[in-house]
Amino acid sequence: MNSQDLEQWDKEYVWHPFTQMKTYRESKPLIIERGEGSYLIDVDGKRYLDGYASLWVNVHGHNEPELNGALIEQVNKVAHSTLLGSANVPSILLAKKLAEITPGSLSKVFYSDTGSAAVEIALKVAYQYWQNIDPVKHRNKNKFVSLDEAYHGDTVGAVSVGGMDLFHRIFKPLLFQRISAPSPYAYHMTEYGDPEAVKNHCLKELEKLLQKQSEEIAGLIIEPLVQGAAGIITHPLGFLKEVGQLCKKYNILLICDEVAVGFGRTGTMFACEQEDVVPDIMCMGKGITGGYMPLAATIMNDQIFQSFLGEREEHKTFYHGHTYTGNQLACALALKNIELMESRNLIKDIQKKSIYLSQRLQALYELPIVGDIRQRGFMIGVEIVKDRQTKETFTLQENVVSEIIHTARENGLIIRELGPVITMMPILSMSEKELDFMVETVYRAIQEVSIHKGLIPAAK
Repeated sequence: MNSQDLEQWDKEYVWHPFTQMKTYRESKPLIIERGEGSYLIDVDGKRYLDGYASLWVNVHGHNEPELNGALIEQVNKVAHSTLLGSANVPSILLAKKLAEITPGSLSKVFYSDTGSAAVEIALKVAYQYWQNIDPVKHRNKNKFVSLDEAYHGDTVGAVSVGGMDLFHRIFKPLLFQRISAPSPYAYHMTEYGDPEAVKNHCLKELEKLLQKQSEEIAGLIIEPLVQGAAGIITHPLGFLKEVGQLCKKYNILLICDEVAVGFGRTGTMFACEQEDVVPDIMCMGKGITGGYMPLAATIMNDQIFQSFLGEREEHKTFYHGHTYTGNQLACALALKNIELMESRNLIKDIQKKSIYLSQRLQALYELPIVGDIRQRGFMIGVEIVKDRQTKETFTLQENVVSEIIHTARENGLIIRELGPVITMMPILSMSEKELDFMVETVYRAIQEVSIHKGLIPAAK
């Protein structure tokens, strides 16, 4: 077996997610064989800095000895047994730990294996909660509010509360109706004024619809602080706090989708902590196992949980569950991941390095096609524009952003694009030296592509 065989078999048999396979099969694929710390190594031995944290999940680096040890220790006991009607040790210990580290009264954990599934559970729980309380009074509480350009996963329920037309429009006939609220995308909403004015406009519009339709709304779901897949849209300070207050005012459950922003990614263990918001339901995933195994969780307050308790004939049971719910290997890794985050003071380290990273990123504004740099913790989006004044972006046919991503990879850095936005999601344990390399490589890639496309003159 050699790299040529693997490339052929990959193109012949593997259908890659969120990938146009016609284009993919026309290019040489990146085939990863192993990882070391912040680096991934392909089948030809070339090293790449993992500037995307392997889709936003890696916390302590690849091939981390203590996480490896936790996995081996657990697999020598048992790999999996069902959580349907029985329990297992790691899932109990992890649930207790999650209840301790999440804000407020969140204390009841329902496991799943993807962020999308965690969102599906949240939506179903929120709907059934109202029906369990009073199915007559709340018979119309069956709708959900989400923001424009929201992304909450790619299962049918999660897509239903999504607002990204590019990803979701093809599935519209399959989806339930959502209620759309404006997203405070300050960079593209200057007609309303500064970010504070944009925030106030969006909150005013949100209150109008809540006031009008609160009897129909079971819950509001939001990505706290940052809308990731939408292009790292960072919300103005105080937006989340006031959204939470509006939900309380109009008797609507607040669901915080922390799948992407949780576990230190924005500079606190959970993003909603930064505005002292305690949701009714929180979804988590991605970084929960340090990037080792699929695991997600939906955690809710005791009031919601109590509404599901009753006699069998009352049918208040939550009829939901997957085969690998609460898998022992994944839960053991999650416990060790959180233990390492605490013992290594990783959150404080991220906060310190976020400031350093912010300073380094400012150099990108020297390049004329960089329109906006958005950052919250270790989530970075660089919006590439054709014209800074009009904020016009390049077309797909012009192929500017994709070429920047490819050039960065050629120079040893893996990052990804989200429309016109270059995204950087460093592994949370990256050193300042590695962060320097990431920013410098992105700078050079933008510069090289700009020269190649004739957007700026070649350096003399």
